Amino acid sequence: MSLLIRGGLVVTMNDAFEVLEGDVSIRDGRIAAIASNIIAPHDRVVDARGGYVLPGLIQTHIHLCQTLFRGFADDLPLMDWLRKRVWPMEAAHTPASLRAATRLATTELLCSGTTTVLTMETVHDTDVVFETVAESGLRATIGKCMMDFDAQVPKRLQETTRASIDESLAIRARWDGQAGGRVRAAFAPRFAVSCSRNLLEEVASLSSRHGALVHTHASESKDEIEIVRKVSGGLANIEYLDAVHLASPHLCAAHCVWVDDSEQQLLAAHDVKVLHCPGSNLKLGSGIAPVPEMRARGITVSLGADGAACNNRLDMFEEMRLAAILQAMRLRPGVVSARDVLWMATRAGARTLGLEHEIGSIETGKRADVIVVDRDRPHLADARLLGPRQRRARDARGRRTPGRRLPARPDRSGRGHDRRPRGRPRARRPRRRCIMLAVSSAEC
Repeated sequence: MSLLIRGGLVVTMNDAFEVLEGDVSIRDGRIAAIASNIIAPHDRVVDARGGYVLPGLIQTHIHLCQTLFRGFADDLPLMDWLRKRVWPMEAAHTPASLRAATRLATTELLCSGTTTVLTMETVHDTDVVFETVAESGLRATIGKCMMDFDAQVPKRLQETTRASIDESLAIRARWDGQAGGRVRAAFAPRFAVSCSRNLLEEVASLSSRHGALVHTHASESKDEIEIVRKVSGGLANIEYLDAVHLASPHLCAAHCVWVDDSEQQLLAAHDVKVLHCPGSNLKLGSGIAPVPEMRARGITVSLGADGAACNNRLDMFEEMRLAAILQAMRLRPGVVSARDVLWMATRAGARTLGLEHEIGSIETGKRADVIVVDRDRPHLADARLLGPRQRRARDARGRRTPGRRLPARPDRSGRGHDRRPRGRPRARRPRRRCIMLAVSSAEC
């Protein structure tokens, strides 16, 4: 299949940060050409005039399984939030509810411009998540949550070390590389609080042997850090992950809000990837991560909304906005610019996943994970180029089939905006475009 995106302002996110007005040709799921006027015939044409053409956004910390928990775990700090709300709800999940949560999450993500995620699911029934994601068109690296230590975890989430490892390996054997390579499997020990040292050391060994990503939480809250110090013999969180040999380029550590200079040096020395979740950190009162300091050390910092239970939205544009303006308050305006957060949402996300040669920028030969953002909304009037702080996912509208556009506000009859009386001729009016079109390379 071939698709032509015509006439948009193409923000390539390549090394030179080139921006050009023109067309993007997609053939067999990859970007075939970028030029001012492509005349070759294509199976489908998307009119992007007046809009931005961007690489699909990449969220590197998500919990798809928590989408049904939105609004049910508010006004609590991290450990109470987990023990009183989220873990009991995860334990109550059935395959049917997991499928519903995943479908809702993938729809919300694709409709707001996210085309790739790194996600940690719950302990059980992870195959359902893989199946649903494979059907959705989303690109995802998925991990079965691993928990073998915390006695305050509900019984259904308690695993033995061996069972947790065996199931994670079996899932990897079944799913890694499926859906044309769009779906991959990671190891996902939840965090040091709920994982034994034996489990963490075994995951480190398996990650090295298989070249697999490890997705975990680290240094999110002060309470968590104190628990880790007790179980580790006085080590800080990142020091403990280093001691169990997890610190490596394969480690993806969510949050890293409370990391001091020595821990930042460890992160940089081992090329550990940091997953910044400003919205979640605000809701749970965890703090504000030292993002400029980590980036200055060469640490790859990408973005994620975390789960709907700890954010209430999966809106990457909101995460970009928060990532920039929180550092303006913490340090000074401009220390994290709009260009910086767009880089974090695309190129840094691709590098985190080890997919920098496949996604994250609009360049010939790369996968065609592309979004189109329309500027035809009041709050975007005179919006300056590359100003993600002005964009809102709730204005976005997308689809899971390339080129199909869903009505923004369908009426009860199912006819969308067309509510004219029968027999009256349709009035001619300017054609309106959707504000967001997500193009999945898997379907082009």
